[in-house]
Amino acid sequence: MHPARSTLRGALTTTAVALLALAVGCAPQSEDKASDTSSPASCAEGDLATEVSGKLTIATDEPAYEPWFKDGKPAGGEGFESAVAYAVAKQLGYDKGDVVWQSVPFNKAFAPGEKTFDFDINQVSISDERKKAVDFSSGYYDVRQAVIALKGSKAAGAKSVADLKNVKLGAQVGTTSLDYIDDVVKPTEDPAAYAKNDQAKSALKNGQVDAIVVDLPTAFYITAAEVTDARIVGQFENQGGTPEQFGLVLDKGSALTSCVTDAVDALREDGSLAAIEKQWLSDAVDAPVLK
Repeated sequence: MHPARSTLRGALTTTAVALLALAVGCAPQSEDKASDTSSPASCAEGDLATEVSGKLTIATDEPAYEPWFKDGKPAGGEGFESAVAYAVAKQLGYDKGDVVWQSVPFNKAFAPGEKTFDFDINQVSISDERKKAVDFSSGYYDVRQAVIALKGSKAAGAKSVADLKNVKLGAQVGTTSLDYIDDVVKPTEDPAAYAKNDQAKSALKNGQVDAIVVDLPTAFYITAAEVTDARIVGQFENQGGTPEQFGLVLDKGSALTSCVTDAVDALREDGSLAAIEKQWLSDAVDAPVLK
């Protein structure tokens, strides 16, 4: 073989190998591999894939009720859930000025479909059924459901679950409050379901229902400040041996779920959640248990 031709062929072969290696290196990765590299490597500040870069978008319903939010202002930082939201934000590395609030109806927060928020905080109880459509953080509050009735009404004297079977009950649609009526009380008359707690409270005032079911802290606030001629009849026992818990709602499969859960867990472990609960929910101490 001619020496020059052999040298040229060797050079071309070397060049071809180099080009092939470069082409392979620049070739599109498989979807699985690409998704691995696009996911945040940690929960450190600056690594979170939020809806808006550099901001944390938090959603809740409107109106925002006490004692969860003070004066209907989620951004105020006052009220149990507003305080929890900002504590979680701080744990994730976001200052108060980096938090953007968004109004999302209660039922829409955990309905199937892509979300426009990073997480929602709105007294949403964690359940297996809801987990089919959304992700949840670990629980930030253990809650019980309670019954409110007007003083002197036939429901006001109830001492047990059985005593509620023949009274007209109401609750907000889509809530565990309504589930407790259906699954625990099993009344003889179908319960009334309302789009908002305000409507349920109006129905109670007007005598359209004998009693309504809400979470215990809300029951204390309603009877103390909103429907003062009503009383807390009692609270239900936890069902299934595990406490009902409120959790932060995230998009199904959200890259933020583990980070938000870590933040909630850290706040529980260092006593922050207990301190916030003591500050904003200390009046909701106890009520008779309906068995």
